[in-house]
Amino acid sequence: MLIKRTLEPYLRHYASKFPALSIMGPRQSGKTTLARTTFPDYAYVSLEEPSIAQAALDDPRKFLKDVGNEHGIILDEVQNVPFLLSYIQTIIDQEHKPGYFIITGSHNLLLNEAITQSLAGRVAIMTLLPLSIAELKEANLLPNSLEKTVWHGMYPRLYAFGLSPNEWYPSYIQTYLERDVRLIKHITDLSLFQKFLGLCAGRTGQLLNINSLANDCGISFATARGWLSILEMSYIIFLLQPHFKNFSKRLVKSPKLYFYDTGLACSLLKIKSPEEFSSHYLRGGLVESFIISEFYKEYFNHAKRPSLNFWRDNHGHEIDCIIDQGSDLIPVEIKAGLTISNDYFKGLVYWNKLTGTPFEDEYVVYGGDKDWHRSKGNVIAWSNVPNIIAKYF
Repeated sequence: MLIKRTLEPYLRHYASKFPALSIMGPRQSGKTTLARTTFPDYAYVSLEEPSIAQAALDDPRKFLKDVGNEHGIILDEVQNVPFLLSYIQTIIDQEHKPGYFIITGSHNLLLNEAITQSLAGRVAIMTLLPLSIAELKEANLLPNSLEKTVWHGMYPRLYAFGLSPNEWYPSYIQTYLERDVRLIKHITDLSLFQKFLGLCAGRTGQLLNINSLANDCGISFATARGWLSILEMSYIIFLLQPHFKNFSKRLVKSPKLYFYDTGLACSLLKIKSPEEFSSHYLRGGLVESFIISEFYKEYFNHAKRPSLNFWRDNHGHEIDCIIDQGSDLIPVEIKAGLTISNDYFKGLVYWNKLTGTPFEDEYVVYGGDKDWHRSKGNVIAWSNVPNIIAKYF
């Protein structure tokens, strides 16, 4: 089953403007399917196949000439042969064909470094994360509760083929370890790295403490920091940075750790069902991770750069997510419960006193299924979260 991706029309638009288009995102987020359905007449080459990667290594100029056609080339998983981008630059500068090269990659920083050196000013960079709430709604595939959705995760194959998360995620994790981790950095003890990955899952929604992670895993601070970079680079985790507008308050300066996909985090935490998730000690943090990752998806899916933070002072006052609109800061509180409580608004009330932000621009996202307008802010059902970001595009 093909699920329509919101990013598709933006790919066509930017392909008409730039000679190269890059689609980055985690393994299995749908990059290949999106590229091939958006540009069906293009030649397709997977650089994960060893024989093809070797041909590119042996004679890159001949390789690019042989694999292309009059429409263009899709080069899949280009991080396997990143130096190929230098030769693409030469062809771009000689031939000036809009949208001729479509490049996909599962490693953010590795690909960006190569692009910075070779394709700066010649490539439009897009990010494709797993499916969004809006995309699943359009396909009539969105689960009917927050608990089911957070536990199930959002990777396309789970929905397109009706796969069980309990069966699919362990295989995904193993493939990630054996392919991506080894490619980014030579790690001899993958079992220790997998332990580290699980420890990160156990800290979802918490302030990052690298020393604690390192000690619990039995590795050095420098190793833990490097491994966190690997997880960021391959779109497994993201670090939500604090907003530093202080309002004469002392602020927390550590980022918070989240997973782009909560189904993956639940698998690492050995949560086997939505029922187990409902009573899990990390339920609140996982719901935060899910909602904030949805904000990221809405930005990326509309070819925009996210500007998201959280805010917390040293007295414990906190806003889970700040949507930074430049002159306006939009506060969002995230609650896992299904019943609206006055406690849900405490953070917004405090924020309002500090900033004077109108309550109509303040939000509480909760686990229920109805939107409400309250005097202290807007209450938004979890399934309507895309509407918050859409309002500010």
